[in-house]
Amino acid sequence: MQPPLPDMEVDVTLPDARANKNLEGPGVRARVQRFGGYLAGMIMPNIGAFIAWGLITALFIPAGWWPNATLASLVAPMLYLLLPILIGYTGGRMVHGQRGAVVGSIATVGAVMGGITDWASMTGTPMFLGAMIMGPLAAYLLRLFDRAIEGKVPAGFEMLIDNFSLGILGGLMAIVGLLGVGPVLAALILILSGGVNALVAANLLPLASIFVEPAKVLFLNNAINHGIFTPLAAIDVQQHGRSILYMVESNPGPGLGLLLAFLFFGPRAQRPTVPGAIIIQFFGGIHEIYFPYILMKPVLLLATIAGSMSGLFVATAMNAGLAASPAPGSIIAYFLVTPAGGHLAMIATVLTAAVVSFLVAAALFKFGRGADEADAAAAAAAPSESLPGAVAADTGTGASVAGSDVRKLIIACDAGMGSSVMVASTMRKRLAKYGVEVAHTPVDQIPADAQVVLTHEGLAPRAGKAAPASTVVVPFSSYMGDPAFDRVEQAIAEGRVLTPAGLADAPAAAGVAAGTREGATAATLGTAAAGAASAGAAAPASAPRKKRRKRLDAGVLPRENVRLGLRAASKDEAIRLAGQVLVDGGAAEPGSSTACLRASCRPRRSSARASRSRTAPTRRARTSGTRRWGSCSFPTASIGTARRRTSSSRSRRTPTST
Repeated sequence: MQPPLPDMEVDVTLPDARANKNLEGPGVRARVQRFGGYLAGMIMPNIGAFIAWGLITALFIPAGWWPNATLASLVAPMLYLLLPILIGYTGGRMVHGQRGAVVGSIATVGAVMGGITDWASMTGTPMFLGAMIMGPLAAYLLRLFDRAIEGKVPAGFEMLIDNFSLGILGGLMAIVGLLGVGPVLAALILILSGGVNALVAANLLPLASIFVEPAKVLFLNNAINHGIFTPLAAIDVQQHGRSILYMVESNPGPGLGLLLAFLFFGPRAQRPTVPGAIIIQFFGGIHEIYFPYILMKPVLLLATIAGSMSGLFVATAMNAGLAASPAPGSIIAYFLVTPAGGHLAMIATVLTAAVVSFLVAAALFKFGRGADEADAAAAAAAPSESLPGAVAADTGTGASVAGSDVRKLIIACDAGMGSSVMVASTMRKRLAKYGVEVAHTPVDQIPADAQVVLTHEGLAPRAGKAAPASTVVVPFSSYMGDPAFDRVEQAIAEGRVLTPAGLADAPAAAGVAAGTREGATAATLGTAAAGAASAGAAAPASAPRKKRRKRLDAGVLPRENVRLGLRAASKDEAIRLAGQVLVDGGAAEPGSSTACLRASCRPRRSSARASRSRTAPTRRARTSGTRRWGSCSFPTASIGTARRRTSSSRSRRTPTST
């Protein structure tokens, strides 16, 4: 027997049970998350460069698989120069476009130089944090300058002012980075390195999981991993050939254990989405796929913390470590960047974290005994858009669009390189047959030609501000199997009006269903106005899908047989033009136009006699493999088998548009 509703309120009212990783508002947590998302936006577009550096490091350093001094000489320049400059370039571009990217790169070089202590051996402190500071800061100052002089530059001096302002400000910021930011950050990282080494020596490094795992849910994982652990780990790799610090944040084991517990003991309504999430998280390395599962029941953070701590205990005991940053945190990346002889310790670390996380999460789920209660709690805490007739998250716009007009769909997330890539891949496959272009971007960089934007419900207000006023922003709550995905596809497939709140039928839809030419024309021409008129009458998301009405067989009127803009001086010339189109398309034999002209010149007979004269030839034409249109015969196979309405004069015309 299920417990009464008041007993279930304990789970429903867990702190932030309906929160997501992209909060909006003035609160501290929301600001921290937005800041973390901004830092991630500088890292994620450059993950490919991190992978290149990691593979070269794992393969060719002295402790690598195939030691090679010549090829290993690429490691230090990529670590100290390429990666920080790329980060500074990206951060500057996010703030002030291309001009910001250039000045951010110049400023980052100063910080990089301030972190290198010995050029001969190329040693020092990698300035990832310096790049995250100097790139956006220099771009922001340049943006302030550009706005201050906007409209005040004399004509003809624009290029001179633009180039010199960028160069002067970039040079000044490079000096600041060299003499100030670089040395200060190098000293700070040196202190942190000593503290981390002390924790490792005292077997206390697992305590870092208490802070790292909650920070991941706050979307600070990239800032922590690449901003703090990667520079410290790079120093360890230079000394020992491997570093355990690469495994603190990126271990895929805790997330795997949590998702397995959801699969076996979690709410039954959520279980069908878990297998796909496991593949994406464990093999794809997108850890944020399991954040909504934790936020549904925040106490599950204890499971990931316990799993991460256990894995680090095993890694410390077995001297586990990686030769480079596993970006993204996939088990495949782990195998690629594990130094020779370290795979057993690496596998033990990941498996221990997964097993402990699974056991703790299963205990929190009461090993499935509270599945019914969990279902009720999850239903109460689920986003309202999954309920029929519910109102979607406030996107700040009241736009609508006809599904038949949609040509570009944007998937937006914080950095534009994580969850949005996964959702874009799914929607691209679903919408390919409708000719819709699907792309992924950061939420603050939505292109002006986007017609529909799909984004997480926590990012919907930001997307509404960044997108054009005519763009429809559709929020979703789950990265897999969300009803919003079905609504978008249904609107495009059926030509229905799509709004942030749901679906609506376009006016004159009944006429289209009845097959009337007037209704079809009104529905086609009035879909844009229909969105605003019917936005308040959104249909439930779970409405059954209708099949699109098939209006004309494909072979009756091929696209190449349509001619627009032709001019005819007389009826005879029009008949010749139409006949020539049929001949060119293989639907008629040469000379058919002449026969039509002769038939059009015959005197009109009585209706009864004409009916008898038309009926017999038509029957003979059908038996002989031809079809008669008016008084002209054409091969049946070339024209098609559409039913002809003999009562209408339009149906007796040649199937050609002039």
